[in-house]
Amino acid sequence: MSEKQNCSICNAEYPPEQLTEFEGELLCKHCLDTETVICSHCGERIWDTENAGDNRLPLCRTCYDAHYVTCDRCGCLLHADEACYEDDCDDEPYCRTCYERHCRTRGEAIHEYYYKPHPIFYGEGKRYFGIELEVDEAGESDCSAETILDIANCGGEHVYCKHDGSLDDGFEIVTHPMTLKYHENSMPWADVLHALKSMGYLSHQAGTCGLHVHVNRDSLGATEEEQDACIARILYFFEKHWEELLKFSRRSPRQLERWAARYGYKEKPSDILEHAKKGTQGSRYVCVNLQNDATIEFRIFRGTLKLNTLLATLQLVDRVCDVACCLSDAELKAMSWTSFVSGCTAPELVQYLKERRLYVNEPIIAEEEV
Repeated sequence: MSEKQNCSICNAEYPPEQLTEFEGELLCKHCLDTETVICSHCGERIWDTENAGDNRLPLCRTCYDAHYVTCDRCGCLLHADEACYEDDCDDEPYCRTCYERHCRTRGEAIHEYYYKPHPIFYGEGKRYFGIELEVDEAGESDCSAETILDIANCGGEHVYCKHDGSLDDGFEIVTHPMTLKYHENSMPWADVLHALKSMGYLSHQAGTCGLHVHVNRDSLGATEEEQDACIARILYFFEKHWEELLKFSRRSPRQLERWAARYGYKEKPSDILEHAKKGTQGSRYVCVNLQNDATIEFRIFRGTLKLNTLLATLQLVDRVCDVACCLSDAELKAMSWTSFVSGCTAPELVQYLKERRLYVNEPIIAEEEV
């Protein structure tokens, strides 16, 4: 039998096979577990006293310096990609919660136009919708924006607010990506829209406001080729049914020409996509903006503070994407508007289509847009 040896930490005797050598020391299992940790990034073992991370996420100093930072306010550990900074020159990182609180203490609830935080995805699904809702006529007010942020973000960081130079006296409300179901059931849209109206804001009636909807490209196909084919069919659908979509959008032809122009009808969906990629000189002021790497943006819709209209708009976009993904070029070209709307089942969308006289000749009396 081999002679027993002592643990370098607790000094208890153990057979050699029960001891682990680490940096010249022999450690029993208990001391190895309590006095050392495994770096969660590179997998190397380090002394617990050298842990540059925390108990939840132990890190060696090299991995921490290369990939992580600590919030300057609350001290929580952050991956470098998740850190927020006040500006490009700032070297003080914040977690998202502290960043938002810090901005509010400085009266900056409304960010600059180019502000773009790391997206937070809400809901379980493949397709996500990000909304940009413009409101006007009641002030580009941090106080008003604070009110909206308090309401919208009570259950999570759902929205942020931005300056928009196209507005006379308002601001833009931008959501993080959410599934349609999350928008319908979990996002407090009813309370947000009610608060905006009570503060005197307008959207549809202002005439300056849009409702833009972003959809993630990877929900339209597994490969870039599949995504392009689906996007081509979306563009074809818009061109073929332009008059109906114009009516749905509540925009005037002049407004669309300025903010959400059409590409022009062509016989093949792929020809419209080719024209869209070559013929817009990088402009985003088109009905379906393709300038973003991760999303396509539907810009045709006029702003609204009416809940049913907002949800119906999302449901229409979802239905168009479904049709474009599921049908072939030939099947899409053969689809009439009547066939398209007959397949619409979401109650808010059906209600809105009837209000706009777009649903199988079943008009109803509509409430006024705001």
